[in-house]
Order: sequence, then C-alpha cells, then structure tokens
Amino acid sequence: MTIRRSFLAVALGGAVSLAGWATPSSAQPAIPAWPTRTVKFIVSLGAGSGTDIGGRLLADRLAKKWGQPVVIENRPGGDGIVAINAFVSAKDDHILLLSPTSAFIAHPWVHNSVPYKPSDLAPIARVSNTIIGITVPKTMPVNSFAELVALAKKKPGELNWAGITGALDFNFSAWLKDNHIDMKKVPYRNPVEAANDLATNRVQVYESALAIAQPQIQAGNIKLLAVVNTERAPIYPDVPTVAEAGQPALTIDGLVGLFGPPTMPMALREKIAADVKNVMEGDPIIKDRLTATGQMFNPGGPEEFHKSIESQRALIAKNAADLGIKTKY
Repeated sequence: MTIRRSFLAVALGGAVSLAGWATPSSAQPAIPAWPTRTVKFIVSLGAGSGTDIGGRLLADRLAKKWGQPVVIENRPGGDGIVAINAFVSAKDDHILLLSPTSAFIAHPWVHNSVPYKPSDLAPIARVSNTIIGITVPKTMPVNSFAELVALAKKKPGELNWAGITGALDFNFSAWLKDNHIDMKKVPYRNPVEAANDLATNRVQVYESALAIAQPQIQAGNIKLLAVVNTERAPIYPDVPTVAEAGQPALTIDGLVGLFGPPTMPMALREKIAADVKNVMEGDPIIKDRLTATGQMFNPGGPEEFHKSIESQRALIAKNAADLGIKTKY
C-alpha cells in the first residue's frame, strides 16, 4: 500500500500543485510578439522517424504562417535525455521540444537522476498519436492477439519479447504479470535491430511504433496482430485494438507534442497550439503523410495535452507499482 500511495503521489503530484504544467487562467496577459526570429524544434528522435517527418512538415507550414524560419535539430539518444537536456539548457522561448511523451514519462523509475525537472517541460500542443503495434514473426502459428496469448500460456518461458526501456516496456511488463504470462524479455537499445531480429524469429513478440515495424510488415516478414492505441490505425483498418482483442489494460497512446519553457505565457502557448491546429487541419498532405508513417492526426491545446500526459503518467505509475519498482529520484 505504501508503494502504491507513493506512486500515486508521483503520478498526481503535478495535478495538485500543477508542477509547472500550467493550465489556462481566467485572466491572461496580452500575447507577446512571437516569433521575432528563427524558431527551432529539438526532436528527440532521429531523422526519418515518424516524429521527425511530422515535425518537418509542421515546421515548413508554420514558417510560412509565422514569417520566420522554423528549423529542425535532431538530438536522439539517451532515452530522450539528450534532447530534453539541450532544450532545457537553452532557456529560450524560440527553442521548443518536439517529442513523444514515452521518451520521458518513465524516467523516475528508470534513471537514478536526470538533468531536468518535470516542470521544465511546459505542454504547448499535442500534435499526433504514434501508432503502437504488437507484432510477431511470420512463421509463428498465430493470426490474432488472442491466439498469441493462448500460445504464450501454453508454452510458459519459451517465448521472448523485445523490450525498449520506457513507457511501453513498463506497460507490457505489467500486463504480462497481471495475466500470469511467463515471457522472457530481451533488452534492446536500437528499435530497428529488434524489428530485424523479430523477422528472423530471434525474438517472438515486439511492441513498437508502427513506423519501426512497417518495413518488415510490408516485406511480409512479420505480422501485425493488434495496436495498443485507443483507436484503430487508419493505415491498417482491419487490425483490432488490444481493447477489441479483449486486453484493454494494454491500451496506451503514443502521444507526440510540442513543449516550451515554463516561463512561456499560457496565452502564447495557446496561440502556438491554435496555429499548429490551423496549419494541420488546413493541409491534407500533413494528415496523409502522418498516416503513411504510422501516426494519427490528433492536434490539441496545452490543457488537453497536459491532461493526456497526466493520464499516461498515472498509468505508468500504476504499472511500476504492480511490478514493485520504486522511483529512483
């Protein structure tokens, strides 16, 4: 009970004190002139990732709307810490962070310390949801998620799953424990390497961004059994969600969005969010490209984004409590 209470405090502490995740107030100051110079998006993933592709499309359209250049700087690595540290250290309201929340949401349970505080990341705009899929080798004799669960229970300890440190790892580990499924974890640092090993049956199950798995899916080497998002993937409309497959506890959306420094006024954050939504909704090419790269169009303002993050944070705190893992800082 003590562990669960402490985790709930970590998960919801920001909701009580706002911990820097400011929400709109009734009285707002005038919106400052912004941008007045080049805007930079620091992206926590590498070039060619779904987040990077979406960020470049967004940067191009926003540059035209704002009349100022918008550039992308990729800072992958370190479980998202490299990009976050670069963003926080800049202390510049023209340098924003574009990142999946899964890049940092599990940090308190994974790292002994990090060079930032949650309050350093002020949510500006939800941009999209990364589609997360459950995939298996083509040669595995299962064609549905229910069949995979049955096989795993029939052969305890004989199947391996590829794990990448972070929110998805916690969620899948807790689900395995709650369902009394004995499946061995094989840790990976490189998600593409995990997808390649899945294709050759070196590992048997992989939960990952669809963009990572898609080349092997399209090559016919692996099978997509379900997506863990709340909605089906537009690019694979016949593939069910895990909730539809009878496993709602595995549901988690891959939130991607923009963050600014905590000193950025809420009125400005709301304006940027409105501009993001305006350019995304006004250009069908963005939606088409997001869909093609395994993402879902899902713009939202700072308050919506904040609530989505806190909901996800509470989920990961519960997962950690179920696994008996304490926060490290």
